[in-house]
Amino acid sequence: MKYDGLLSTFPSEIKIFIAAFVVILSIGFYTGLLFVNETSESSLVGIEENYLGNEADEDAEIMKFKKSERQMLTIVHTHILSMSLVFFLLGILVWLTKLPKRVKLFLTVEPFVSVVLTFGGIYLLWNGMLWMKYVVVFSGMLMTLTFSISTIIIFYQLTQNKNLQ
Repeated sequence: MKYDGLLSTFPSEIKIFIAAFVVILSIGFYTGLLFVNETSESSLVGIEENYLGNEADEDAEIMKFKKSERQMLTIVHTHILSMSLVFFLLGILVWLTKLPKRVKLFLTVEPFVSVVLTFGGIYLLWNGMLWMKYVVVFSGMLMTLTFSISTIIIFYQLTQNKNLQ
């Protein structure tokens, strides 16, 4: 068999391996989104309270305190490192799909920009730049959208059987 470097031409065993990886990666990614929803209620106020606390709100159901610098550096450090690896590995798979180069370039570079904007934005929000919460929400949504589109494309092309004889 001849392989042209595209996912659709890979042997079925490799396709199963890649599909298993993308499924587990997606479970981890979307579980992280559930955690974000749990800690911030996926709202602008919730994001702000999660990092800056809500001690001034005497009626708050759950009391939250401003995160320490050590906590913030840990959050930013671990997320930027882990998300860059997630998107690097996913990006390799996107480059193995049959798509226009510009689409591949967007789907593989945009998540890195969003990672920096999201987690850098969280750090700047914590430092008092309250308007960064809008950047955090927008970049987080764009990161999720590109992750979802990339995984759908990968799964679709894994199901194609284009083995060349």
